[in-house]
Amino acid sequence: MKKSIVPQDFQHYYDDWHFSPVIESDGTVYLSGVTAARKDKPISTDPEEQFHDAFYKLGVYLAAADLTYDDILEMTTFHIDLRQHIETFSRVKDQYIQAPYPAWSAIGVSEFIPQNSLVEMRIVAKRC
Repeated sequence: MKKSIVPQDFQHYYDDWHFSPVIESDGTVYLSGVTAARKDKPISTDPEEQFHDAFYKLGVYLAAADLTYDDILEMTTFHIDLRQHIETFSRVKDQYIQAPYPAWSAIGVSEFIPQNSLVEMRIVAKRC
């Protein structure tokens, strides 16, 4: 059985795009791609600020499922200009994700739907 979890600030994703920001099945939680896109703030063109905004949004998604960053089992991150921004991204990531670290794959891509977005994160988490 699966359960859709939609943080109130992101209900428009479910309504307009027809996907669940968070879905739980058998105690495992899957998060749809998380970018820095929000209704209340444009995506920053500063990579460091944008990465903090993406992790803020990730925290909102996790909290909606009664989870924290510590519950992340696997992270797949997709990056525009991966080589140019990976050090900054890693530095920001380490402010949110602590040891024991989740499995992580970083992949370079060419574009995302939200304009100016540099990263999108796919997350698998479980209450540990």
